[in-house]
Amino acid sequence: MIDHARDLASVHDATERLLTAVGKLDNAGVTDQSRLPGWTRGHVLAHLARNADALVNVLEGRPMYVSAEARDADIERDAPRPLEAQLADVRESAARFEAASAVPADWSRTVALRNGVTDSASRLPFRRWAEVELHHVDLGIGYELEDLPQEFTERETEFLAARFAGHPDVPPTRLTDGTHAWTTGREEGPGEAAVRVTGAPADLLGWLAGRREGSALTVEGGALPTLPPL
Repeated sequence: MIDHARDLASVHDATERLLTAVGKLDNAGVTDQSRLPGWTRGHVLAHLARNADALVNVLEGRPMYVSAEARDADIERDAPRPLEAQLADVRESAARFEAASAVPADWSRTVALRNGVTDSASRLPFRRWAEVELHHVDLGIGYELEDLPQEFTERETEFLAARFAGHPDVPPTRLTDGTHAWTTGREEGPGEAAVRVTGAPADLLGWLAGRREGSALTVEGGALPTLPPL
């Protein structure tokens, strides 16, 4: 069962870790390239701030973003700002998300995200947690997939495996980190055996999340599947 209050506490802790780490940069460091193609660290930080505000919109019953174009334009507008402005924006937008999340509400209700995606309101804190953790890694400032909390790594791996489950372009795939196991891709058809993928938790998550190409994974029964973009 999803515990949104516990996830909100995890979001707070992850945000504090990120702010502490980013606070050690300087203005030049904010303009350096992140690990995301075409985005500087300033783009990543701007996205994190605008995502927090977008989730406030969702919680309060408004569209997540006015439009895809407006979302992209806001990130481009905010990306070049100096470190102090970036830190303040991430901190203040996170506080707005926390405040909106503290308002008594029906957390079992269905909410609309972007691109036609819907979900339970109770999953929004975990979605935000994923944004903060994975984009902290994307900044390339010393926080790696191996540094992610174990609980987060397991839950995000499960979430992403479920996201690709049933996808016609992903062959039947069984994943394991040696302790946990997941399935993803389309169902096995007649005479079709699942591809078996084994690896360390960070490497499995990195592949599913598009952060690693999967070279550290052990693959049996076929080639490592090509996953659709998130």
